[in-house]
Parts: sequence; structure tokens; C-alpha cells
Amino acid sequence: MQLYKRLNLSLMLLLIFTAGIAAAQSGWYTEGDHAHTTRIKLTLVNTLDIDRKDCPIVITRDEVPLKNIEEMGVTVVDPSLPARPMPSAEVMKKQGGHHIREETNGQQLFYQMDDLDRDGVWDELYFQTDIKANERKTIYLYIGFNQRGWMEHGTHATIGSYCHHLIPFWESAHVGWKLWYRDTCDVFGKRKGVLMSNLLCINNLDGYGVSYTSHDYGSDIQRVAETFGGGAICLFEFPAFADSVSRPRYTPNADKRENKSWNLPPMVDTRYAYEVVVNGPVRSMIKARTMNWNSGSGFYELEQLYTVYTNQSYSTCKVNYTKFFPLKDGVMFGCGIRKNGMEFESYQDGNIAITMGHDELSDPDDPDGKSYVVDFVGNALVVKDMYNPQYRYLKGFGGNHTFRIPLTDDLSYEYMIFAAWSEGAVYNTPELFKEYVIKTEKEYNNPVKVRFEGVERK
Repeated sequence: MQLYKRLNLSLMLLLIFTAGIAAAQSGWYTEGDHAHTTRIKLTLVNTLDIDRKDCPIVITRDEVPLKNIEEMGVTVVDPSLPARPMPSAEVMKKQGGHHIREETNGQQLFYQMDDLDRDGVWDELYFQTDIKANERKTIYLYIGFNQRGWMEHGTHATIGSYCHHLIPFWESAHVGWKLWYRDTCDVFGKRKGVLMSNLLCINNLDGYGVSYTSHDYGSDIQRVAETFGGGAICLFEFPAFADSVSRPRYTPNADKRENKSWNLPPMVDTRYAYEVVVNGPVRSMIKARTMNWNSGSGFYELEQLYTVYTNQSYSTCKVNYTKFFPLKDGVMFGCGIRKNGMEFESYQDGNIAITMGHDELSDPDDPDGKSYVVDFVGNALVVKDMYNPQYRYLKGFGGNHTFRIPLTDDLSYEYMIFAAWSEGAVYNTPELFKEYVIKTEKEYNNPVKVRFEGVERK
């Protein structure tokens, strides 16, 4: 009899413990005195057999069942993460009333609601999360006013004066890109995780000499000149000629100028304009517009939306031609990266091209001619599979790894650019960089699926 009672007691305790776990997973999130009564349940599905870290999640407004929500009307919660405790009095004094209080039933994630088309209504809800191989993960969107939660920025985008002209710069903590040459990406490598593009512009720091200001900032690590640099678009107007491409800053007009790496003044040649579309905390975007591009064999205008992501060493680029008037049939889209001048290894498979090598860092305008060789600089280019890219090595323009892309019905396509170096904190060997690019390509072509499970109310 006593044994029976003990077994019954053990069973009851087990049931209570199990119920407690279930309640913690499905219980309603609270933060301080915030206890919302409406939430939307999401299921994230990782279809790959690899763990994803800091995985981008994009949810469009059209997908969300409750659409009339403003930017302080959502709290994104991962119920599997440990709840934050009440911060100390010292922290509260420093951070003030907007700091997160103690949580229950999960942890809120940093997110942003981005108005991409500037009509006053958000278009995308964005956040990042870790998700294991083949995992189905629950996320809740709690609906209701909430102005607490300082969101530390992991990315930054800016447009600032840099040596006589305005440049756009977009960065994560480990790598950044800027358009010194109007249509071609320069790459900036950091030594430690830090955002610094605003200081680079505010203080007009030399990209090759910022180490004198802060060793952590790093340096320009990309030679561009006439090449495709860290990433650039082109057109294959004569696909039958393997080494023939058209580029916005190399036009019949630009060829008349002494410095042929630049266009003539904007009324008679290709011109450019830039806009900061989104500036953190979790992702940042720069829009680059190319206008009045007369290649001699066609007239074109386009927009590129560059996006950089927290804790990642890549930028995506969405290209959309707004005017496309070739004078002949058979024109193909294109994009490319510079072949490393001291390349000791390259990798090409399908839609991936990687170049790795030593590189000499030097300021071309430094009268002392100081320079030093870096053990490893890596660049990579990945075109989305759906566009059926065709790899071509381009001997011209200093040597470049490029892809030809068949025209699409909407005159758009997408690709990614990567960068890393031996003095950085992440992916600082050829092996680590190559592994990162190959893994990320799989994630890029197989985004996490988002399923809406309905609206729940207390």
C-alpha cells in the first residue's frame, strides 16, 4: 500500500513538473508591467540539415493577419530563450525608463519594422534567430504598445563626405562596403567587432590610415581601380565575346576623360544617387540609383538595394532595372568581383565564386608609399540559384570572376557579396571563409519558412 502511494505521489510530481515545462513554453510573455492580451503564433521551419545562426527572418505586412500595427505595437518573443531578470538599480539609472524589465515565458528579440517604399506604412518585419537543423521553432508576436527595449545596433548605414565627394557606406561589426567608385564596392575589414562608418565620415578618416585612430577599426582591404572590386553589376551586351562587358562608369563619353575610371559630369554621362533606406538595429540598407547610362549599345537605368545583417560578413544586393533599352537582342545581366591580385586559391561551383590571396594594402595617394602585405583577403560572390547564373572569368578590367544571368520578366535579380581577412575576428583563414560562404549559399537559397498559426487572445 505504501509503495502504491509512493508511486502515485511520484507520478503526480512528474505530471506537475511536465505541466510546468509546457506552461513555460506556451505561457504568455510578460515584461515588467506589460502583459499583452493578443499574440500571433508563428512556426519557423528550417528545411536544411544544418544549424543556422543569426538567421534572417523577413515577414511582409501582407502575411500578417493583423495589419494595422505601428512600430511600437509589436514585441517579438522567443519562448525557448531564458527570460531576462530585473536589471540592477545602477543599470536602470543609466538606461532610464525605456530599459527592459524582468521577463517571464521567454525573451524578446531585437527587430525592426521597415517602411521600404516610404509611404508611412511598414512593409517588412525583420528579426534574426538561431535555429537548429530541421527544427520547427515557435515565435510569438505580441500585439500592444511597448516602448521599452533598447536595441543595440549591429549594423549601420550612412552617406557622408569622404575626400570631396559623398559616399554611401553600409557595415556590420566585422566588415563594411562603400561606393568610392560610384558603381563598384570597396571593402573595409575590421579587426574587432565595431561600427565605425559614421566616424569615418564625420572625421574624414583615411580608410587606409584609420589604424592610427583605432587599431580595432581595421582598414580598406580592397583594391578597385578599373576592376569589379568587392562587387559590381554589368551587362553582357555581346555574349558571344567572352571578354566584353558594359559597365556604367565605362561609357563612350567616359573614355574621353583623362581618368577613365570616372564618368564625365552628370549632364552628359552616367549619374548616380544614393539613399539610406534603413539604418539598423538588426539590418541596414542603402539604395544606389544608376541613371542616364548610355553604353553605346543601349540605354539603361537601375536601382540596387544593398542590405547588411547583424553578425554576418555578407551583403545582399537586389537589382532592378527601371529602364532597359538595348539596341540588340541577346543582352544578359551580369555581376562580378575582382580576382585577388595575389590569388593563391579560387573556388567556383555553380552559383558560387570565391577568390582568396595575399594582398598589399597601401594608400595610392600616400607620398611615402607605405604598404604591407596581408596574409589573407577573401571575396566571394553568390547569385541566387533561381536566376540560372553562368560563370565567366573576365580577363579585362584587371581580371574578374563574373556571372552572366539571363534576363528576367521583371528585369530584376539578386546576389550576395562576402569579404573577410586574416586580421579580422571571424572567418580569418581561407578554410573558415570558404566554409562560411558555402554554408551561407545553402541558407540563401533555402530561406526559413514562416507559417502563421493564428491569432490568440486571452
